[in-house]
Amino acid sequence: MSAPLKNDVFLRALMREPVPYTPIWLMRQAGRYLPEYNATRARAGSFMGLAQHPDYAAEVTLQPLERYPLDAAILFSDILTVPDAMGLGLSFAPGEGPRFATPVRTEEDVARLAVPDLERLRYVFDAVSTIRRELDNRVPLIGFAGSPWTIACYMVEGKGSDDYRQIKSMLYARPDLLHRMLEINAQATANYLNAQIDAGAQAVMLFDSWGGVLADGLFQQFSLAYTRKVVDALKREADGRRVPVIVFTKGGGMWLEEIAACGCDAVGVDWTVNLGRARERVADRVALQGNLDPMTLFGGAQAIRQEARRTLDAFGPVGKGGHVFNLGHGISQFTPPEAVSELVDEVHTYSRSFHGK
Repeated sequence: MSAPLKNDVFLRALMREPVPYTPIWLMRQAGRYLPEYNATRARAGSFMGLAQHPDYAAEVTLQPLERYPLDAAILFSDILTVPDAMGLGLSFAPGEGPRFATPVRTEEDVARLAVPDLERLRYVFDAVSTIRRELDNRVPLIGFAGSPWTIACYMVEGKGSDDYRQIKSMLYARPDLLHRMLEINAQATANYLNAQIDAGAQAVMLFDSWGGVLADGLFQQFSLAYTRKVVDALKREADGRRVPVIVFTKGGGMWLEEIAACGCDAVGVDWTVNLGRARERVADRVALQGNLDPMTLFGGAQAIRQEARRTLDAFGPVGKGGHVFNLGHGISQFTPPEAVSELVDEVHTYSRSFHGK
């Protein structure tokens, strides 16, 4: 058994245990808004050069923790590493975002898909081990993956999309093909997250970034059902401690109760959701994570502190419930670094008095 964490407030909040303050970390906290990240990325030569080099990945994972007293680190990687390992040919063109060389569009394309050999993702697990060693138990490390549906969106579209025309065409015209792809994605994702846990991840998160683009009824069939398959297959204890699972569906507020029932320990919510009402809806069965609008960080110190307090007040007294403060989606690359300092300070300072009530 490894040495105890110096700061386990994040894990305790996820398990709805008493905490002295509300913990905070930020989605995409290691990223382009930090000048030190951009310097490391320039040395690495590309995004994939960063992600596939364990030492670089560890370096950028730790950078925000050197600047800010955040309560968790999150592995620096990408949700598309799994389909890349399936042979789809992932690349990142400057200013364009991710792109696959061989999208999955036909019956033959789907037939060729297979759960990848985890050795093709060894660089991710080596990064997890390196980060854990360099963190020296300062804070927990979060591992993550994309949800089967979200990964499928990129696999079929070949890149990001405004209308999801390709994958929705497959969904309506050939749902059997899409289900086959989602089944493979679910198996691959569970294997991938379990290997991250084996390498040292102390919590894991599923990013269902595009679940909210589905119609009601179809979300349950094509997104949530496969998220549940992943959650059901995860290792939930390592090194003598529970490994909490967070599920985040952007735009999924209307399905909050159903997401909370998928077996996860915490549900991430975007900024369109009122945390107090969300807490009532899930009846404290799970912790909640979120949910400040990332654009708040452009409003200046007073607005940032005011909105942080409003978010904490919305969740309400902690009691048996758990709240992890976060943004409602990833931090913008244009965010002033000093804005994050204001946010982290306000969450910690205000919530200490708040928790003392």
